[in-house]
Amino acid sequence: MPLEKLHHLAKRYEHYKGIASESHLHAAHVFQRDTDSEYEAMLYNPFICIILQGRKEVYIGQNSVSLVPNDALLVSHDLPVTAKIFEASQAAPYRSLVFALDMGLLRSLYDQVGEMFQNEASASALSATPTDPSFIAPMVRYLELMDAPLDAQILGPMIVKEIHFRLLMSPIGGMLRNLLSVDSHASRIARSINKIRSSFREPLRLAELAEIAGMSPSSFHEHFKSVTGTTPLQYQKDLRLIEAREILLKGTPSVSAAGFEVGYESPTHFSRDYSRKFGCSPKHHLALAK
Repeated sequence: MPLEKLHHLAKRYEHYKGIASESHLHAAHVFQRDTDSEYEAMLYNPFICIILQGRKEVYIGQNSVSLVPNDALLVSHDLPVTAKIFEASQAAPYRSLVFALDMGLLRSLYDQVGEMFQNEASASALSATPTDPSFIAPMVRYLELMDAPLDAQILGPMIVKEIHFRLLMSPIGGMLRNLLSVDSHASRIARSINKIRSSFREPLRLAELAEIAGMSPSSFHEHFKSVTGTTPLQYQKDLRLIEAREILLKGTPSVSAAGFEVGYESPTHFSRDYSRKFGCSPKHHLALAK
């Protein structure tokens, strides 16, 4: 079975990491964990993730997906999410294979095939589906190159291009196709996301974001939530809290300093939002750094 072979190769690739494979198979990453996790907030950048062993739940806004082995998770936009890993142990760790998406490569492919598609209203920036042999097969061939550096140097980029092409053409690639379509709602929302990410410490100006997206404020709010599964305000808040957690774990002088650094004006408001997001006070994470 292709997925079983991919899992076998991923286990070997994990052992290679830091030796040969990182130098010539840079497009793939194996994530492994041998204990269940708490609910953890993080920022997902565009990627395709294949669940090989264990189980994972991912939440964005009020929406969630539950992932089991043989599932694929595709993320088309930068998304702040909350995730939890289940069924992980030393004997049978959670394991997934992740390929970061190259948006420049996807755009060049879309330029060649984009006329075949129309926007898909039901597509989401975070989509899960059972794996498709069309993109599993080139992933297997890519990992098989770990023992052949010269082959990887010559053939690796072509296989990575094939993986991107297969994803773009697959049923799960609906939001990727929407994103790459010129002047689509998905591409307009992506521009507003870039603005929020670059200035998340500043007060949120919905009118400015709507103008960047070329929409009315009401239409912008509707399409932002349709694409990302959350509101612009919650998106910004999640970015602030994820960044604050990193600051606290690095040992910032105080909880209030972390809150101010990410844009909060009220330490009380910051602590309340933080506790709601992470299930513990910011003082708890600050103590871990000391």
